[in-house]
Amino acid sequence: MPERVYLDWNATTPLRPEARAAMAAAWDIAGNPSSVHAEGRQARRVVEDARAAIAAAVGGRPQDVVFTSGGTEANALALTPGVRHGSGQPARRLLVSAIEHTSVLSGGRFSPEAIGTIDVTGSGLVDLDHLRRLLAAGPPALVSVMLANNETGAIQPISEVADVVHEAGGLLHIDAIQALGKIPFEIKSLNADLITLSAHKIGGPKGVGALVLGEDVQLEALLRGGGQELGRRAGTENVAGIAAFGAATSAAMAALAPNARRLQSLQERLEKGLMQTASMIVFSADVPRLPNTTLFTVPGLKAETAVIGFDLGGIAVSSGSACSSGKVQPSHVLSAMGIARDLAQGAVRLSLGWSTSEADIDLALQAWRKLADALLRGRRNTA
Repeated sequence: MPERVYLDWNATTPLRPEARAAMAAAWDIAGNPSSVHAEGRQARRVVEDARAAIAAAVGGRPQDVVFTSGGTEANALALTPGVRHGSGQPARRLLVSAIEHTSVLSGGRFSPEAIGTIDVTGSGLVDLDHLRRLLAAGPPALVSVMLANNETGAIQPISEVADVVHEAGGLLHIDAIQALGKIPFEIKSLNADLITLSAHKIGGPKGVGALVLGEDVQLEALLRGGGQELGRRAGTENVAGIAAFGAATSAAMAALAPNARRLQSLQERLEKGLMQTASMIVFSADVPRLPNTTLFTVPGLKAETAVIGFDLGGIAVSSGSACSSGKVQPSHVLSAMGIARDLAQGAVRLSLGWSTSEADIDLALQAWRKLADALLRGRRNTA
């Protein structure tokens, strides 16, 4: 069987060797990290080393990193009515951008009537004027805006969003799951109050995530019953997964700059090759994007047909988010951007990673040329 090419890194990533080694070593530790004996202290040391690595990656403090079972739980923990900064006013409502991940759009623990949706532009960026109007129309709000979109790769102007939110007395939550390890950022420079991260997007294992709090941000625990994570998330820590998360984060941050440059070059190679074959649209191409993400469509293309065609050609791609039970369906992100349904139905995402090579891109372009030729033949036959 010919070797396959994996170009769905935004859905999940292969396990980094560093993460695999850290996980294997942690499996041999018998202690519970809450125990005071030597074995427990050994497990605690592993957890705290990983906590320090993740805090360093986003310019936070180790004591403000809360480990969770993944990005969805971290988002649910962040989206808590009453979350506040110090003695400031607690958030009584939630405002989310229309292009957020479904775990944010669901609103966490806010009631449906307390949730508002922020419009985005045709390029996929938050409409700051609409955000201002929403903030002015009610009590203090928690605002949730992702740093980089998982489908289009569009990078939001978070510093500007933060200024608008804080001027109105609100708090800002950033879902940075797709951005970690791809672009540099820090919680303080973004002026964010809460940041969500996930291990399996950067070469760690599935089922581990983190919520990083800004200094003096207070919220109510989602899972209760124990004093773990400074009382902010009950349950015995996943020592092996956390160890691997820390190792993956350190490896990703150490190679961030050169990998971003390399991915940018591969992205340009990919998009140039795609455009030579058929008249196509690359979404959010006119705004800053992640260097690894290309979401495109061709009039008349059906995403399901394209994804299957790529797969038969040995190339793993997706039609957008991988959190829809395997279904190929029109993207809520593109709908929010005002993209016509017939174009949105044909959107295909190729996302690259640290082991993607020029040869992988060339193989993907070969597969695309076959698909495009079939599409053009079909058009001629129906003309």
